[in-house]
Amino acid sequence: MALKRSKPSKQAESAVKDLKTAISERAQINKLLGITARDTRSLMNKIEKGFAFDAFRYFQKSTGLQDPDLKEVIGIKPRTFDRRKTANRFTTAESDRLVSIARIFVKATTLFEGDKDAAGTWLTSPSRAFGNVTPLEMARTETGTREVEKLIGRLEHGVFT
Repeated sequence: MALKRSKPSKQAESAVKDLKTAISERAQINKLLGITARDTRSLMNKIEKGFAFDAFRYFQKSTGLQDPDLKEVIGIKPRTFDRRKTANRFTTAESDRLVSIARIFVKATTLFEGDKDAAGTWLTSPSRAFGNVTPLEMARTETGTREVEKLIGRLEHGVFT
């Protein structure tokens, strides 16, 4: 007697899709930062240790975003940036901000169907949704980062704001 397979529920299908998206997003973040984190815990360990300075340069080269924009979003002053470069290590908070920015860049690149240049332009262009502030400027805080992610989600679903 053959067993009959039932069709997965919409909830199960959604959960599988969310898991695949999270795995893909983490892989893209790894690539943008030049790191290898196989899971969330591994990524957290790297953040807590503080990224090597190369992660910043790798991200900059991968995205085409400019130094002043990235330094501002990370919340790092020029002299502090120079010290991080000399020490070859970012703090936990700075590393965490880098991951947040990378996550937004991945989501923006997905929104623009893989076009990194379009994603970079959108992130650095004033947005009416944010009172003519750029999405990258909004991403200076975790609250702002969530707002940028929400806007990307609305745009993906055709809700223009």
